[in-house]
Amino acid sequence: MTRNKLIIFTVLFLLPIIFLMLTGCATYRDMTPGTVVNISGQETKTKNLQNVHNPVVEQEIVTVQPLSEPPPPPDYIVGPYDVLSINVSKPDFSGMGSTSGSSSFAESNLGAGTQATGYRVDGKGNIQLPFVGTLHVSGMTLQEIQNRLMKIYPKYFKDPWVIVDVKEYRSQPLYILGQFNNTGIFYMDRPFNVLQGLAMGRGYDASANPRAARIIRNKKVLPVDIYELLMNADQTQNIWLKPGDTIYMPDNKNRVVFVFGASKGGGPVPIPPAGLNLLQAIATVGLQEIGYHARRVFLIRSFSPTRGQLMMIDVDKIIQGDAMPMALTEGDIIYIPKSALTTWNEALGEMLPTLSAFSAILSPFVQIKYLKD
Repeated sequence: MTRNKLIIFTVLFLLPIIFLMLTGCATYRDMTPGTVVNISGQETKTKNLQNVHNPVVEQEIVTVQPLSEPPPPPDYIVGPYDVLSINVSKPDFSGMGSTSGSSSFAESNLGAGTQATGYRVDGKGNIQLPFVGTLHVSGMTLQEIQNRLMKIYPKYFKDPWVIVDVKEYRSQPLYILGQFNNTGIFYMDRPFNVLQGLAMGRGYDASANPRAARIIRNKKVLPVDIYELLMNADQTQNIWLKPGDTIYMPDNKNRVVFVFGASKGGGPVPIPPAGLNLLQAIATVGLQEIGYHARRVFLIRSFSPTRGQLMMIDVDKIIQGDAMPMALTEGDIIYIPKSALTTWNEALGEMLPTLSAFSAILSPFVQIKYLKD
């Protein structure tokens, strides 16, 4: 082939390509924010990209009913380790009009004046009293203890006057832990609700995560949304506290999601400062090493301790570019089933043993809804 023929052939070959390139450049135009171009070439404008090419196949909002319990009795109930003050005497009202403002007490017929001594309730709920001996007082109000002594002391005193009070409150602890400004063990001297308990903590610092705050009772998280109570004054969340309750305010530093299921290793996956999406989280557990192709993935998302969402995600849709990568939020639980035919109930059943192993660091919603038994 001569040199001239080669030049002509090259020009003829390149002309269509140059023409297509020029045509493409001529028709290029900027797209307004929110524009989505479908595979078919049709354009759809929407303000919410999640409604277009959404990888979520199924979703369900799940709520937990708020705790409903009768209010506690208004009077203080004496319990183990309280210290009681018991005064027994015969009053002399002749000094009631004195200008000193103090009342006087006459000695009893046993020669004893006013007795004001602290009596600690032991672990069995008993106190030891002179003349009386062992007296069971745990579970009684102060008035009930006083009435009982009024029936006993006439054997030893003539017309006794008995006054019972609490010298030290030690039987109804409330634990305030986490990112509160004032933490420790506090003892309730009357019925406390959640707001009154939170007030003992004197607010929380800048590193606190009130959306994940929780109340723990008997090693179980209660269905109480502290954030909703504080920010939106939802009084259905302002339940009465019980002795031994813990109010815990976590920090916002250790943000993680959880990946379980058909993987060589699963568990917490830290969320970096730049964020984490679904594919990145799945990649961290080595699915590619076992040759598993995640077509359907289950996701549990917690909105609050009493509200969450169950989602089934089509991961293939994201991989193929038919949907935007799905950003994860703190506490998300991703479950990768071994079979594409796994249902939600089956997935939850398979997840429970693993969730139980991580129960201490899971979101309150998951602990309440799925680990309550």
